Amino acid sequence: MDRLQPIAVFIARLGLAWIFLLEGVGKIENYAATAGYMQASGVSPALLPLVILTELGGGLLVVLGLFTRFAAFALMGFCLLTALFFHTNFADVEQAINFNKNIAMAGGFLALVALGGGAWSLDAMFAARRPARS
Repeated sequence: MDRLQPIAVFIARLGLAWIFLLEGVGKIENYAATAGYMQASGVSPALLPLVILTELGGGLLVVLGLFTRFAAFALMGFCLLTALFFHTNFADVEQAINFNKNIAMAGGFLALVALGGGAWSLDAMFAARRPARS
């Protein structure tokens, strides 16, 4: 199983980042509607550019395996905040599902915080090029 770890971490990074790349693009395409949803949920729409940057930037960093631990930590926090601010109406089945999805994704990102980007990442490539410290 250890031989599968590089590809498993790579696929995990792709899977975790996928939704953030899609949602970031979707928020750009539906900017006004997203801002309205945020305002209706009690969150300032002025934060929307930061949300888009977090989703697209963090998602891209995770895909590339660049600053993986930092990006994964930021996206873990984003998932937890999203769950708490937007998905706590458990009477609505869809909101309960989204809450649980966000908690699960936060757990996946926590694993990347612990593991890093893995062997198939830009982090690993740059680390291999650094001279060893004595």
